[in-house]
Amino acid sequence: MEYRGASVYDQADFLSNYMKRRGRQDSPNNAIERPIIYELIGDFHDKSILDLGCGDASFGKELLNQGAKFFTGVEGSEQMIASANSHLSGENGTIHFDTMESYNYPADEFDIVTSRFAIHYVSDVHLLFFNVRKALKENGKFVFSVQHPLTTSSFLSNQTGEKRGNWIVDDYFREGERKEPWIEKVVVKYHRTIEQYFRALTNAGFSVVDLREGTPKREHFSSDEEFLRRQRIPVVLAFSCVK
Repeated sequence: MEYRGASVYDQADFLSNYMKRRGRQDSPNNAIERPIIYELIGDFHDKSILDLGCGDASFGKELLNQGAKFFTGVEGSEQMIASANSHLSGENGTIHFDTMESYNYPADEFDIVTSRFAIHYVSDVHLLFFNVRKALKENGKFVFSVQHPLTTSSFLSNQTGEKRGNWIVDDYFREGERKEPWIEKVVVKYHRTIEQYFRALTNAGFSVVDLREGTPKREHFSSDEEFLRRQRIPVVLAFSCVK
């Protein structure tokens, strides 16, 4: 069986294993992607923020505790929604049980829109980017990360489910659906090149002001071995864009 969008996170065994992996200090989420996202967002004090695919909203709680004005999360997993509502209890935020594809985007509402490791689950980024731009105030910022295209082009080197030591790059310029064996499930993701992401953003009317490929920094890792391993191939692609 294969899972699309947020549906895999409603599988109890998958979710618990995923949270353990994500919580590791040396996970790509914590050691690579997190510092980049904070750097690209910049000053968010007194800003209203929309987070697409917000997961358990721990990121939203962090932002509110550090001075964000209001946090809105959009999440399609029931189990993640339960955790998100718990995290935001008593905070100045709200969670919508919806997908980023079907969410009713208000016009000119948010100062910042973010999405972390979620947009590679979306089949139509052209419509998504149009809706995100609509929801941003003038000069608003769109910051998001996806799995790097070098790692989504082919999953042939990930068939065993073990930690990858080698990566096959194939069919790189063939945009579209990929099926990844991940944590004992098969998850559907959508592969796009860096150029295809860039074109979709500019066609939606965004100005791309920064791009990062997740260069590892030693201070973010507890292990020399994992730091050296992460220098072999990029696993994160992040954009900063302005309306």
